[in-house]
Amino acid sequence: MSFSEKILAWYRQNKRELPWRNTIDPYKIWLSEIMLQQTRVAQGIPYYNKFVDAFPTVYDLSAAKEEEVLKLWQGLGYYSRARNLHAAAKMVVEEFNGVFPTSYKELITLKGVGDYTASAIASICYNAPHAVVDGNVYRVLARYFGVETPINSTSGIRYFKELAQELLHETNIRDYNQGVMEFGAIQCTPQSPTCNSCPLNDSCIALKDEKVKELPVKIKKTKIRKRYFNYLIPIYKDGNNERYTLLRQRRGKGIWQNLWEFPLLESDREIGLASIEEKYSEVVETSGVHKITLYNDSFIVHKLSHQHLYTKFWVLEGTDRLKEGINVSELDNYAVPVLLADFMKTFKF
Repeated sequence: MSFSEKILAWYRQNKRELPWRNTIDPYKIWLSEIMLQQTRVAQGIPYYNKFVDAFPTVYDLSAAKEEEVLKLWQGLGYYSRARNLHAAAKMVVEEFNGVFPTSYKELITLKGVGDYTASAIASICYNAPHAVVDGNVYRVLARYFGVETPINSTSGIRYFKELAQELLHETNIRDYNQGVMEFGAIQCTPQSPTCNSCPLNDSCIALKDEKVKELPVKIKKTKIRKRYFNYLIPIYKDGNNERYTLLRQRRGKGIWQNLWEFPLLESDREIGLASIEEKYSEVVETSGVHKITLYNDSFIVHKLSHQHLYTKFWVLEGTDRLKEGINVSELDNYAVPVLLADFMKTFKF
């Protein structure tokens, strides 16, 4: 039995029941693939279901406001995926008359769609002969064939793609591609692979050479950047006892583009109350602050892929009406980073 046939046999017996496994609708396959980039399946399922309910077709997603899309995406992280998702939906409607492209060549022109996603859609929806290579596939192939070339090097990316292409099943490409990814997700796992029951264990080079824990090889990431975020939470109470605060939309190409946040004072190190008292007026347009309170004594550390945010929240109570103030009852209408969403759940406005 060939490598691909063994994978197919394993997949028939072990595949998980997932909501996108019951369809070959390219819109839904595309949604699931974008969501599962850098996201665990268990975390992605409820988001997938929410998006399908809110936007049943690509027309619905295309017509949505970006704010709606970002709000539904809130908590998944890597928000550029949501913005690209929205932009790609508009491309499908405007450039392909609402019909998802059927070829790899056209699929890869969509915003946010790279080789992996185009290959996944083409093979799953149309059984086209394009191999998928994600983190799971890299791991399976590196271990089985004993490949020590770094998977994130230029030569490694090219080599593994060519190898994966050679291993494609001749006819059942759809299930084979899903099978090899599933195999890496639940059998040949990163930390505790179940080698004893593995159908490939009689010919796995990593197992034979006792290198399972060493493969795949990956070039180390760049150094993690440390940033210090001081969020200022202005609170103003009017004559009707209504409470107001302030949110601003992030612009530019940094993290959390187009999401909303409280006024931010970023520093190059930890700062105390004296510095906040001196500098808050630079970011909050009010002179009526009469009390400043630190909400969290210890940093809340929010970890992103290349940076860690050491965050403190400072509450500014004042008497001046806030310019562009937002009633605290309306805060749930704004798409915010999960760091702020968690704060808003616990803070008593």
